[in-house]
Amino acid sequence: MSDLVFYTNPMSRGRIIRWMLEEVGQPYETKVLTWETGEAKGADYLAINPMGKVPAIVHDGVVVTECAAICAYLADAFPQAGLAPPAQSRLRGPYYRWLFFGAGPIEQAVAAKMVNLEPTIEQRSSLGYGSMEDVLAAVEGAVENRTYLVGDSFTAADLYLASHLSWGMNFGTIERRPAFEAYAERHLQRPAALRADEIDNALLAAAAQPSA
Repeated sequence: MSDLVFYTNPMSRGRIIRWMLEEVGQPYETKVLTWETGEAKGADYLAINPMGKVPAIVHDGVVVTECAAICAYLADAFPQAGLAPPAQSRLRGPYYRWLFFGAGPIEQAVAAKMVNLEPTIEQRSSLGYGSMEDVLAAVEGAVENRTYLVGDSFTAADLYLASHLSWGMNFGTIERRPAFEAYAERHLQRPAALRADEIDNALLAAAAQPSA
């Protein structure tokens, strides 16, 4: 078994981590959990992630779940990939800010939209994201006319945000705006992103084939 194991399903947020792993460039083993067989809710996987959700990784015995946490962990575990500012850099602050903005306000706003929850003006003050418009305005300000979120190089924060924007615009949970489209498309053309898509699309195609 590899010392880096990736638990995923190609129709999940695991696609974000596949891209991250391809950027890291280290050998890893993929374990696909199928929804139909309920593997993610089986005892073996629940011992890894009690939530029964993918993705998750196990690296040298260390379990990491939650997409933003996995991205942050991998960037630090493999610094040679250059996916995070150095530990003592002042850029570490905005890097964490936008990485976890994706995990917090964007995730919350998109989830609310998916279940047709539109908070009232009174409720917005109690919600971490305020409103979808607040979230989109903040993101637009961060990416408009900029190549990278932090400094002058690609980081895990760019990977995470570009993934969210692409997914949301494709499925209609995030409004299409020129700044979002330009930012996401630029990063989705990275070789690692294209490799990751090819791998996961092949898994989807294989799963769609009728069994013999």
